[in-house]
Amino acid sequence: MNIYLAGFDVFRIDAIKHGEHLQQLCTQYGFTGLYPLDNHAPEGLSGAELAHWIYQANINLINQSDIVVANVNPFRGFEPDSGTVFEIGYAKAKGKTVAVYTQQQITLRSQIPHQHGKDIQGYEVEDFGLNLNLMIACSVDYQAETFEQCLQWLQKHV
Repeated sequence: MNIYLAGFDVFRIDAIKHGEHLQQLCTQYGFTGLYPLDNHAPEGLSGAELAHWIYQANINLINQSDIVVANVNPFRGFEPDSGTVFEIGYAKAKGKTVAVYTQQQITLRSQIPHQHGKDIQGYEVEDFGLNLNLMIACSVDYQAETFEQCLQWLQKHV
């Protein structure tokens, strides 16, 4: 079974090496990991052309996958990477199994500074006792603290 490896890991300094590590773990559990950086853009694309090519290449990888495992740790703030969140939604809409991992296991109210339930901009910080926005927490098939825990669950349940 193919697993699309979603997450902001592609922005790491060691992104390729990290992706190879995730793929090796997939192999150990009997899966094939599809990593966004497996795609190689054609020469000469820049700006919006390159962005559209990357988008379509990643969509193609999700379509080739049976499962999506997504890193939903906070990225550039308190929330998961917005691109990863899109990929989760796309995968769910396509009927894929989705597992996510994050080290943030405390509630959103505990993660986000607030005063009387309102953040610094005056927006309500939801209080459902969840560690992620309800649209992620309630839609995924499994949530764990680590990538490998997701693989262990998938090996038993998919």
